[in-house]
Amino acid sequence: MRSGDEMLKQIVEKSSLDADFRQKLISDPKSTICEELDITMPESMSIQVHESDMQTVHIALPPDANISEEQLEAVSAGLCCCW
Repeated sequence: MRSGDEMLKQIVEKSSLDADFRQKLISDPKSTICEELDITMPESMSIQVHESDMQTVHIALPPDANISEEQLEAVSAGLCCCW
């Protein structure tokens, strides 16, 4: 099983080389990621893509320590990672 870092690297690399993939990732991130990585995610999980520019800094905080059982299962199954 690939690590979250490996999956993220695959998505980021493809988005930097393939403009159509990048637009699809921005408009429908969850479906695009699931299709590209051949994975499924729980219905309750959402994905947000933030496109960086020279004027905006995005900070990704780790998950709250008080996560639900479903979220914990997704993390332990490798379906969710802190990107």
